Amino acid sequence: MKPIISTLFMAAALGLAAQSASAQSEGTQDVCMPAAEMKASLVDWYGERPVAEPSQDGEQMWASDRSGTWTMVKLLADGNACVIAQGENWMAGVEAPEQLALLDD
Repeated sequence: MKPIISTLFMAAALGLAAQSASAQSEGTQDVCMPAAEMKASLVDWYGERPVAEPSQDGEQMWASDRSGTWTMVKLLADGNACVIAQGENWMAGVEAPEQLALLDD
């Protein structure tokens, strides 16, 4: 199971106050931080890589074929990025557009 980013860990690691986050469908708050730190966190902590370029509205899917985790990130105009959803069971070997279409179902 993909670990939930905790408030204490975020505050200690980033020097910021942050809230816990999990999949948006669970009704939790988004975790936001500078986009460069979000990228480093997804790569270092979860081994995730971008699946595709950001959409026109600034959303970008990250995933790890190794661990099967995925994270949807919203890139903001102010240079920050927010986790808007995350989960498990990323389907390695399925092309990115097909995976994104399956998530919309």
